[in-house]
This record gives sequence, structure tokens and C-alpha cells, in this order.
Amino acid sequence: MIARCIIFILMAVVLQAAERPNVLFIAVDDLRASVGVFEDKLAVTPHIDALGARGTVFANAHCQIAICNPSRASVMTGMRPDTIRVWGLKKHFREEKPKVITLPQWFKQHGYHTHSIGKIYHGSGKPSTDPPSWSVQPEFDHCEKIDQYLLPKNRTGGKAAGSESSPSADNDHLDGKVAEAAIQKLRLLKRTRQPFFLAVGFRKPHMPFSAPAKYWALYDRAKLARPPNPQMAQGAPAIAGHPWPEARGYTDIPAKGDIAADKVAELRHGYYAATSFMDAQVGRVIAELKRLGLDRNTVISLYSDHGFHIGEQNLWGKLTNYDIGTRVPLLFVAPQQKARGRVIQQAVELLDMYPTLTELCGLPKPQGLAGQSLARQLDQPGPTKNFALSQFPRPVSYNFKSAPPKSMGYSIRDDRYRLTQWIDFASGKVLAEEFYDYTVPRPESKNLIGHPQSATSIAGLRPKLVTFIKARSEK
Repeated sequence: MIARCIIFILMAVVLQAAERPNVLFIAVDDLRASVGVFEDKLAVTPHIDALGARGTVFANAHCQIAICNPSRASVMTGMRPDTIRVWGLKKHFREEKPKVITLPQWFKQHGYHTHSIGKIYHGSGKPSTDPPSWSVQPEFDHCEKIDQYLLPKNRTGGKAAGSESSPSADNDHLDGKVAEAAIQKLRLLKRTRQPFFLAVGFRKPHMPFSAPAKYWALYDRAKLARPPNPQMAQGAPAIAGHPWPEARGYTDIPAKGDIAADKVAELRHGYYAATSFMDAQVGRVIAELKRLGLDRNTVISLYSDHGFHIGEQNLWGKLTNYDIGTRVPLLFVAPQQKARGRVIQQAVELLDMYPTLTELCGLPKPQGLAGQSLARQLDQPGPTKNFALSQFPRPVSYNFKSAPPKSMGYSIRDDRYRLTQWIDFASGKVLAEEFYDYTVPRPESKNLIGHPQSATSIAGLRPKLVTFIKARSEK
């Protein structure tokens, strides 16, 4: 009798889950807001642009920390980097929070089939895996540097050229294989009644900027040759920058000093080519979703883990609290939404994804999430919380397993301003401050922290930032 009751309960759970929408969760690596629908007029990204036209674009979304593993761990746990104490590439979030329920795990616990294809967590080592999140074994979740190249001269096993154009087909590249695997998975899922949470992660435009030649041909290199804001902000503290540790390891980038102008142009061209290549793979997956009729009951989300400097502020790579480091594409398409193509300019955080997706799919909200749901914004224009908190440690390190950061920059962004405090991590002593206005021409070209006309605006943001910094020290 008890066994029969359990069976009936399980059947009821499955039937209830079957009525819920699916989720196609798209993650992109190192994609800053260089996308057409995010106001980059040079970017050729028709497929992401089309998604934005169908859904809701959050044009002022920011990651919590501009480096892969901590940012993705923050998104997937719904917790801030200081809460999970993950600031580098080597640490798994479950070392600090072994019982945390991740975003896909929450869906799995509510009757969803969850599956990962491509880079969803970190792309290598222990942080690339999280078995409790998935119903079945992930695909393409791990890769080595050699897998990022197609030309034999660059397949050395380590970092080679910073960019690469090759006479290759899309499916010769890892992201093409990810798109193909996602298409095959969707065809299998079409035949089941169980709702799914399918996470698809693309690695481009992460360095090296490797893409088939046809995507390079989409651009006029002369229009991309120089970054519009190539110098560090006037009056910015030295701690705000870094010596390009990621980019310096590539063989065509000097170990010290400036990059030659023609190489700058090539690398910037390569970033945009790799972005268009990735966009085409997104388009392939979305086209199959639509062909199968699954788009009528699937929530689509797309985000990037952080941005990437390609010469702006005299920086190459991520690892900053500047807008190019923290501001990322974020959009949602929900089958039930009535409004299409709305663009939200108020600041939001990637932490908001977890509660947003649970609400859009009718799931209860788990305890302990730091973000706020954006689901209402998909149909009802109105204010968001209008702040985003980001951080980055100094000196730059990829570990932090044996010791915490020496210093940390904490940054708050709203729809107009950014205030950043660099502090001694142990004592909380303020080392430096930055303040920027994004309504002026060439924002982030001059630190306005000491300007009298900024005083009122700074006074409005500083208490919120100080409260956040104080709260993290009390955890």
C-alpha cells in the first residue's frame, strides 16, 4: 500500500513537471557587450540580436567577478564570490558550501532532466565538474589549450598565437561540436514528456581568437584597428590595472611592453570574428529548437560570464572592475511574455538569473539566493533594483586556495555611475577610490572621485557600497 502511494506521488510530480516550460540555458565565455543588440554597431551577431528582438534585453547587466570560475560559480549557486570564497580558477565552490543547491540541481529536484554540453562551470580541472547538478554525464565540459586551435603550427599543447584564421568548417571547432551535440540532444528531448534544463556553453570569443576564415571576412579590419579608449583613466589608481597575465602568455604578444599596432588590429579583428562564429552556433541551436516546435514552451536565457578588454584602458583580458570587464550580455525569452524587444537600461546582476529562471518556470525560490527575480520586467516596465556589485582581487592570482586576497576592489554600478573602493582585504582599510559617469563622452577616461560636481552622486552610492563591504567581512 505504501509503495503504491509513493508511485502515485511520483507520478503526480512528473505530471506537474511536464506542464512546466523547458529551459535552454546558454552561457558564453569572455563575451563583453560587443553584440549588435547591446549597442555595438560593428558587431555582426544576427542570431543573438534576433533573440533580443523576441525577448527582453538587460543592457546594463554585470558579472560579480570578471574571471571564469568564480563568476560561473556565483551564477550557478546564486551566491556572491565572498560567500562561496571563490576568487580564482582552482577552487570548487563545494569546498566551502558542500550542500549548496545549484541552479540546475534545483530544477533537477523539481522533476527536470538536466544536461550540460560545453563550458558551463569552469573549463578545466575539478571546478569544471559538479555531478549533483546533472541528470546525465556532461559533454565537452573539459578541454585543453590544443583543442582551441585548428592550424598545425599552433597545436603545440600550450598557448600559441593569440588569434587564428583557418580554412575550416564550423564543426571542426569545439563550439561547432557543442552546437551539433546540443542539436542531437534536443531531438532526443523532443520525444520525452519530462521537461528539460539544457545548458549549452560556448567557449568563444575566449582567447585564442580562433574562427573559420568566413567569419573574419565579415569585418573591415581598419574599422577595428584602434580601441576607442586606449589609455588608463586619468587619475585612476595603479591597483585598478594589471599587467595582462592572460594575454602575455601567447607567443605573438610580447612578455613586456606595448603590442605593435598591426597586432592590436589583428587581435581586435580576431575577437570580433570569434564572436560572430559563436553567434552562428547559437543560431544553429535556436533554429533546431524552433524546427522541433520546442520554442513554444522553452524559456531561453543567454549570458556571458564576464567581459574582455582588447586594448581599452591599456588592458588585455578581463580581471577588472571597469565596465568592459564586468558588463555582459544578458537576455531572456519566455514563451508566456507578451512584450517583445524591450531593453532595460537599469543595472542588474548575473546573480538575478537564478531567481528569474525559477520564477519563469513556476518553481519555488530556494533560500539563500543573493539576487532578485527579473521575471516581472519581461512584461511590466518599471524600476529594477538598479544596482550591480562587482569585485576583483589584487594582486591578480589564479589560485587563492592557500591564502585569501591581499586587496580587493569592490564596485557598485547603477544606471549612470560606478563607484569603486580598493581595500586591504584583512583590515578593510580603504586604499583608493574611483568614480565614473557613463553619460559623458568617453566614460572611464578620467577618475572623477575628487571632483566637487561628483560629491552628491558619490554620497548617494558610497553608503550602499560600504554596507556591502562591511557585510562581507561579518560572514
